[in-house]
Amino acid sequence: MFSPGHSGANAYARVGVETGVMGASPHRLIVMLYQGARQAIAQARMHLQQGNVPARGEAIGKAIQIVESGLQQSLNVDAGGEIAERLDALYGYMSRRLLEANVKQSEAMLVEVDGLLATLEEAWIGIAPEIARMAAQPAAESMR
Repeated sequence: MFSPGHSGANAYARVGVETGVMGASPHRLIVMLYQGARQAIAQARMHLQQGNVPARGEAIGKAIQIVESGLQQSLNVDAGGEIAERLDALYGYMSRRLLEANVKQSEAMLVEVDGLLATLEEAWIGIAPEIARMAAQPAAESMR
């Protein structure tokens, strides 16, 4: 079904992702999870438009897995307090909407969840300078 070159390209892409994950900061890992979930939703939309039910289900399943096993599991409610609790509820909502989108074949629901993820991704990227400043602060103080 696939040419040997195609499987080689897939293997190369996996190595690139794995290398990126291994060298990424915790902040960058969350960005990668947002991007992965959004990419899976984009694939699900494409498969929905093409009428490819198995591929649509697989892509939506991947998005749900990233939201539940990646984003939701990374939350620390003790440290994050109310914000973490609200994100947990929002991630739960996203998972339910993705499941419903698959059952009802709803592109609008996929677009909705993608929009939520895009907003969170943008906000998360926006706090990067603050995280870098906070990380540098203890190092600067220890040099005194």
